[in-house]
Amino acid sequence: MIALAFAADRAFGDPRRFHPVAGFGRAASALEDVLWRPSRLRGVAHTLVLVGAAAAAAVVLDRRPGLPRAAAVWATLGGRSLERAALRLETLLAAGDLAAARAHAPTLVGRDPAELDAAELRRAAVESVAENTSDAVVAPLVWAALLGMPGAVAYRAVNTLDAMIGHKDDRHREFGWFAARLDDCASWPGARVTALLAIASAPLVGGSARAAWRAAWEDGARHPSPNAGRVEGAFAGALGLRLGGVNRYAHGVERRPLLGRGAAPGEGDVVRAVALARIVGAGALGLALLAARR
Repeated sequence: MIALAFAADRAFGDPRRFHPVAGFGRAASALEDVLWRPSRLRGVAHTLVLVGAAAAAAVVLDRRPGLPRAAAVWATLGGRSLERAALRLETLLAAGDLAAARAHAPTLVGRDPAELDAAELRRAAVESVAENTSDAVVAPLVWAALLGMPGAVAYRAVNTLDAMIGHKDDRHREFGWFAARLDDCASWPGARVTALLAIASAPLVGGSARAAWRAAWEDGARHPSPNAGRVEGAFAGALGLRLGGVNRYAHGVERRPLLGRGAAPGEGDVVRAVALARIVGAGALGLALLAARR
């Protein structure tokens, strides 16, 4: 099941039509319209109803043999589509089309691209590749290995809700609080596996495992996210780059700690980040298969 799901993601990326995660997102938006108040309690109810429904549906589907189970795990993975989006951004920047690169940036990051130059767009892309390799590749594989297909589906539901409502804007600061905290907990194992795999893989992309370790566990500890800081730091150190800085979002400006001791991402570094993500994904697959056999 895990091997077939991973192979499907590598071959095809996200399903172009009738993606289950897109359908889940529409259901989540509809329920938010009904339940929304600036209340943590209502946010808890919103999250538990949706995650519980996704998990229950997965448990029912898990009783069926063969391809349906693999297809469900495939829907939780997003590594191939992540790579395509990052490489497309690099292609636009290499061609000097800054306007098109800014227009494409929201497929990768939530920050406001209007004032981002080429260097900042590349930083955003590398950070997105790092964080989403954890969220959209490694973590689903970890949960599939631990709890089977329902584990991967429940994780994707949690992570999707965090992306939708786990923000600090006025609407979601209270309502999305529980979804954000739940995602921190659910993503914790995958983030550590991602960071360790990136550290171990650093020499394969011309980097230093020691630098990757330092950036992940020393620099990353200062990041406001208990997970993103670890994986972004590991990628920064492994690639010999410096990530972090000022990020502008719709809800305001956030200053992130610097990760790594290298230079800011330049031409070719997004491609190197994608190469590292592929290695990390393959390593996570191997670990998941070993764990699932026990």
